[in-house]
Amino acid sequence: MFAQRQMFFARLAANLRAPAVRQTVQRRFASNPATDSGKNAFVREREAVKQHAAETTELWRKISLYGIPPALALAGYNAYTLYNEHWEHWSHLPPLEERTEYPYQNIRTRNYPWGDGDKTLFWNESVNYHNRDKVT
Repeated sequence: MFAQRQMFFARLAANLRAPAVRQTVQRRFASNPATDSGKNAFVREREAVKQHAAETTELWRKISLYGIPPALALAGYNAYTLYNEHWEHWSHLPPLEERTEYPYQNIRTRNYPWGDGDKTLFWNESVNYHNRDKVT
């Protein structure tokens, strides 16, 4: 039984090595990328997608390298000038101690758990003022 199987596989292998079978198999699985006529619609579509992706990538690379830095510089300059104008306006106001404290400002129902308990977490000495002893 083993000898019969061995002879069968030997004949099968010899038949597969025959030129006619080998050419058919090679022709079936090989493709020729040099000729465009042999390409099917799927291959053409994939190549078009790859080309579009390459062009789009190049476009966004140019936008990122040449468009974003000037936009950031302009935005930074605008923010800087607005910041300076804002603090120039504050310099014309009276000192913080002389400003009117309204009853709805700086309401404290209990002390904060940090610092002296009177200042909020975002307290800024140059902007915020609260006189604890002052009664309105």
